[in-house]
Amino acid sequence: MKKIFVFVIISLLILSCAKQEKKTSDITEVVFWQAMGGPLGDALHTLVEEFNNTHPDIHITSINMGNYTALSQKLMASIQTGNQPNVAQAFEAWTTNMAKGDVLVPMDDFIEEDPDFGEKDLADFYPVFIKCNTIDGKLLSFPFNKSVRVLYYNKDIFFQNGFDPNKPPTTWDDFRTYCQKLTLDKDGDGKIDQYGTTLRISAWQFENLLLQAGGEIMSADNKTPLFNSEQGVLALNFLNDLLNVDKTAYLSPGYDGQNDFLASRLAMYEDSSVSISYMKRLGVDFNIGVTAIPIKDTRKNIISGTNVVIFKSEDKKKEQAAWEFVKWFTDTNQTAKWSELTYYMPVRKSAFQVEALQERLKNNPEIASVYEQLNYATFEPQISEWFETRSYLEEHVIEKVLRGILTPKQALDKAAKMISDMIAERDEK
Repeated sequence: MKKIFVFVIISLLILSCAKQEKKTSDITEVVFWQAMGGPLGDALHTLVEEFNNTHPDIHITSINMGNYTALSQKLMASIQTGNQPNVAQAFEAWTTNMAKGDVLVPMDDFIEEDPDFGEKDLADFYPVFIKCNTIDGKLLSFPFNKSVRVLYYNKDIFFQNGFDPNKPPTTWDDFRTYCQKLTLDKDGDGKIDQYGTTLRISAWQFENLLLQAGGEIMSADNKTPLFNSEQGVLALNFLNDLLNVDKTAYLSPGYDGQNDFLASRLAMYEDSSVSISYMKRLGVDFNIGVTAIPIKDTRKNIISGTNVVIFKSEDKKKEQAAWEFVKWFTDTNQTAKWSELTYYMPVRKSAFQVEALQERLKNNPEIASVYEQLNYATFEPQISEWFETRSYLEEHVIEKVLRGILTPKQALDKAAKMISDMIAERDEK
């Protein structure tokens, strides 16, 4: 009897293991490389878990690479060895280079075969997100963590100094006036206790100012730099006036400006729309306002952030499973939740029909102008040369102009020559 009992138990265990093995083999694992940290990483984890729980036949393994630099390096190395992930975050310039290596599956391929995704879905995406992911006529990637630049302001400081806390500055001239009136030596000791704003050396800010002044970054074919124009000079002069003429701003590296804003040493602070996620985690003990960046001649602005790409795989089930995740993540409810949790921009217009975002707009009506920026948004040049030029603008143009080392025109002309030489060298190869 004992032998029979042991035999039965062993048989049941073998049967159980076989069922478990079969169950595991039915699950398609998708490896996703990303660089989301802090509250943004927490939000991504929440959504990935939700996907896994609602798609029992697919499992997304989300792997954080720390930062974008590390992600870029590891992606390039993995592609060279043929060990790339199934899905990854990627900037447009990265995608352009990957496309040359024929390692991506265009999103067009999935859409053509998907009866549940069509023209109506594509029309629901903000046009800028389709355009920035389309390279050489192919939709190679999908929008993922996209942000716009916004103006944060201390409503309490506004009220205490006679400004309507629900009417932030909307133009360059208004912003400059507000800064002048909100830069104060409160105790009369000859030192400024409260500044109107602060400046961090930022190519993104320069790009926005350039476009608002009516300028362009590059020609339509991305062959000729146009940022060293009258409008480019105007953009740099605006920053220079705040810092060195009016003295209503100061230079702050890293997160110093954000910390000073949280300490109420600044009336206004310009940064990414997602910065508020970090500020709320640190603690905001005043009434904070979030609004669109002030404009000049146009409302054009530059979106920032990455997209997602799907890599070719010998296992077509992995490619299809990756598409299911990307499609799900960018669907109405998920993009609304992503925006609610992180303040990244929803990629679909229908997201504003979701209760969470409707409630946000109801409670903070001035934030509507932030989302409206998507209707006027564009994107950075989709060429690898721009990535290097962007850094050059920060280190050798904006900073040297603001420190009085070069004139705006001198600095911009140097940057224009640099990118022109790089493009010419590339085209000669």
